[in-house]
Order: sequence, then C-alpha cells, then structure tokens
Amino acid sequence: MSDDRVPAPVLAVDIGGTKVDAAVVTAAGEVVRESVTRRPTGRDASRAGIAGNIRAAATAALAAVPHLRVGAIGVGSAGPIDRPARAVSPLNLPDAAGLVLDEVLRGLVDGPLHLALDGTCIALAEHWRGALVGCRDAMAIVVSTGVGGGLVLDGRPASGASGNAGHLGQTFVRTVEDGDVVASTLEAVAAGPGTVAWARSHGWAGETGLDLAASYRSGDEVAVAAVRRSATAVGQAIAAATTLCDLEAVAIAGGFARVADDYIDLVRAAAQRAAVHAYARRCRIVGSGLDGDGPLLGAAALALRP
Repeated sequence: MSDDRVPAPVLAVDIGGTKVDAAVVTAAGEVVRESVTRRPTGRDASRAGIAGNIRAAATAALAAVPHLRVGAIGVGSAGPIDRPARAVSPLNLPDAAGLVLDEVLRGLVDGPLHLALDGTCIALAEHWRGALVGCRDAMAIVVSTGVGGGLVLDGRPASGASGNAGHLGQTFVRTVEDGDVVASTLEAVAAGPGTVAWARSHGWAGETGLDLAASYRSGDEVAVAAVRRSATAVGQAIAAATTLCDLEAVAIAGGFARVADDYIDLVRAAAQRAAVHAYARRCRIVGSGLDGDGPLLGAAALALRP
C-alpha cells in the first residue's frame, strides 16, 4: 500500500546577523502566522545570549501552536556553516563561532534537524514557491547588508562538502575607481553599506540605503552612480556564475535590490555585457517571487523536501 499521509509541519529557524526568526511551516509551504517569532542576535551579543535567543525563538514558535505536531527542524544560517557537524559560525556573530545547533535546540522536536546556508535556503524557497519554480539549474542572490547566494543544480540544492556552496558575495568583481580598474569582492562593492559608503566618499550627504533610494529617484548624480556601480557588480557575478554552471534563471532578493525600481533591469544589462558566451546571455534574471517569508520557507524546505 502507498503511504498517502501528509507530512507533519516543521519548525523553521533563520539565524542572521541581527536577529533570529522562527515559525512553524506546513507541508504545503504555508507559514503559520501566529507562530512567527523574532529574537535579537547582534555582533556584541555573547555566545550564551545568542544560543539562548535561538532556543527562545524556537520555543515560542512551537508554544504558539500547541495543537500541531511538528516533525522536524530546518535551520538556515548566515555563513560560514559546518553542515556535517550542524554548527554555525556567522561572521557577524563572532562569539557564536562553532555553535552546535543540536545542543541549542535539543529536545524541542522529536525529529531530525537539517541545516543549510541562508543563501541555499533562499534558493530552495524560490525553487519551491517563488521565481525559480520549474527550473532545473538556477541561482538565488540576496543583496542586502551583505550579499549571499545559493544554487539549485539538476533540481537539487548544491551545498558542497561543508555546506557553503553558493557564497557569491566573496567572489571578485571589477570596478573603475579614479580611472583605475580595481578588483574587490562582490559584497564589498554591491551590498547596501558598501554602496552607501562609496556614495558618501564621493560627496553624497545621505546616511542610509533609504536615503540613497530617495536620492536616486530624484536624479542625484552620485546616488545614480552608486546604484549603477552596485548593479553592475551583481551583473558581473551573475555572468560568471551562469558561465560556470549554465544556469536557466537567477532570482534576486534582498532589501537593497529594491533601492531603485530599475535595479533588476540594470543588473540584467550588466550581465549581458559581461557574458562572453551566448548560453550565458540566455539566463533569465528576475526579481524574487517571494515576500519576507522566503528565509523561513527555505529553512522549512530543508526538512519538507529533502
């Protein structure tokens, strides 16, 4: 006889540099709204404080839906991670280096714990319910306070030996600074803080990404140049990744990707310019098909779609 039972809901946890989110997610990919919980992390937080808040967020999410039987835990984390050891070492949480999640979340759920890089989780979420549905070979990129990425190859997440495959933000891109070609990491060039810092160094008087977005809309020359510099770097990185992996599509998520209404168009044009081969130029570049639940959906997918 076939087993037609619906899989149990799972506990999804997303560990970031400033916060940890947790929620219960159904097998159909619906985030149970009353279970969504957030606790702070932060660069200055202690190891015990970070571990305590990860467990507190998970505990509160489960407590909000006591009528649901949860069958597993999926965790997405800022990297790097050690997937075989189920340990995390987020760069923005130095005191949490090597934090073993089996110890932090022990006893909360009677079921397995699955761990992946946060970029991998975004790629899984887009592949499951977002802009990458139906793709066999694709990538998701998050452009925010950092730049992350994740790959789906041959219909499955590509995580690598340690779980850190797809860390696109640490690849190198080229920019022109005062007439000289300079190589730097994609994250340093394209992420929100680096873009704001570059604009300020060129005389722009704003302070935040939101300020930059407003200046871009008003046509401020420095703001326009800063946003185009970021989008060009992302396009270069996509061209390289697409050439290497022969991707069908790339979905771009993250708050800074919304700094300009035409940001995705700028990225797409830059990727076209940077790609040498026709197959790389055929890659479809689109905005995210998800809302803010993407990281939790991706963490849940680790357990629901192994």
